[in-house]
Amino acid sequence: MRIGRSRRRSGERGFTLIELIVVCAIIGILSTVAVANYRRSIVKAKEAALQQDLYTMRTLINQYFADKGKYPDGLQALVDDHYLAVIPRDPFTDSSDTWQTEQAEIDSQEDISQEPGIANVKSGAEGTALDGRSYAEF
Repeated sequence: MRIGRSRRRSGERGFTLIELIVVCAIIGILSTVAVANYRRSIVKAKEAALQQDLYTMRTLINQYFADKGKYPDGLQALVDDHYLAVIPRDPFTDSSDTWQTEQAEIDSQEDISQEPGIANVKSGAEGTALDGRSYAEF
C-alpha cells in the first residue's frame, strides 16, 4: 500500500480547468461563425426576394403595356386591373409604399396630355447588397 499523493481512487476522474476553458473557447468560436453565416443567409434571402419581386412587377408592367397600349399610372393600377393581387412588400424596408417608380419616356408622336405612366420600378431601400451594388440598382 502506497502512502502519499500518488494514491488515486478509481472514481476521481474529471476534467481540468484548462480542458474546460479550451472546450468553451471552441464552442464560442463555432457559435460566432454560425451566427455570422445565419445573418448572411438572411440577407441573401431578402436579396433574392427583392430581385424576384422586381422581376415580377417589371414583367407585369410590360404585360400591362402590351395589353392596354399604355403604361400603368402606378403600381396600384396593376392591382386594380388584377395583374397583381397586392403590391408586394419590399423585404428591406418592410413596406409596400417605398417602391420607387420611373416614368415612361414620352414619345413625340403621343398625345402630350396623356400621362406617360410608369415603365420601371426600383427598391427604395438604402444600403448595398452583398455583391456591392446598391439595392436601387437591382
